[in-house]
Amino acid sequence: MNKIVLSLAAAGTLCLGACMPSAPTAQFNDSLDSLAYSLGVSQSQGFSGYVTHRLNIDSTLMEEVLKGVVDGVNAGDDKKKAAYYAGLQVGQQISQQMAKQINYQVFGDDSTQTINVDNIVAGFIAGVKEDTTLFSQEAAVKYLEANMDAIIARNKAARYGDNKAAGEAYMAEIAQQDSVQSLGDGIYYKVLTMGEGEIPTDTSRVKVHYEGTLIDGTVFDSSYQRNAPTTFRANQVIAGWTKALCQMPVGSKWIVYIPYDQAYGEREAGKIKPYSALTFTIELLGTGANAN
Repeated sequence: MNKIVLSLAAAGTLCLGACMPSAPTAQFNDSLDSLAYSLGVSQSQGFSGYVTHRLNIDSTLMEEVLKGVVDGVNAGDDKKKAAYYAGLQVGQQISQQMAKQINYQVFGDDSTQTINVDNIVAGFIAGVKEDTTLFSQEAAVKYLEANMDAIIARNKAARYGDNKAAGEAYMAEIAQQDSVQSLGDGIYYKVLTMGEGEIPTDTSRVKVHYEGTLIDGTVFDSSYQRNAPTTFRANQVIAGWTKALCQMPVGSKWIVYIPYDQAYGEREAGKIKPYSALTFTIELLGTGANAN
């Protein structure tokens, strides 16, 4: 450590940032000064990546970040400044996290629409101040519970109405085909091979090969392409799959046509958009002890 002190002391006073007038300068008079400086350097490890990737700050604005660090340190135990900085952090979380999350929930990837952030802030401030003029805490929670899902569903229905209509038309066309049979709940199937083995229950473990497609023929998942059958419990999948599996003898291979409400419903899952009717080729290879 003494060698480090000597080499740094020989260098004289070091400036941490010529373009940051408020930045402190390092003074090296003894080993404790070197200890403090090395502690600062060591604590900076990964900071740039954290700021750019986790906090989503443009890397070209790192000087501004460091100015904020200096201001925060200089605030010391000034309670007024500490309170302000705490509020600043919460405000950033509201705009960069909460608002973005609710925007995605309500509007998906439609960047042309956004929730009213001013209303979020106004409501937050009213809640902190216990101002119940418009909403009490209890009333606000009840409103969210009663309306959040309906508002999200209404917006999704508006955005994906064409997808829903196309799926319904597709299922109506399938229902008219002579070669298909009904499983109930709007689900249809076509037998490619009818097996003679055991029929699973909804709690049975099953081993299957499968391929899933959208109504335009786009493959979104396929164990055939991976050359790897999959094993799971029959009730661990979408409702349409469970209903089909519980009527398929082992050795069967069916094409199963599933309406959106028996598939992923209003949810989005990769290539599968909300309100998507789906088609699956399902081959039941085994059940129970033979599913492993």
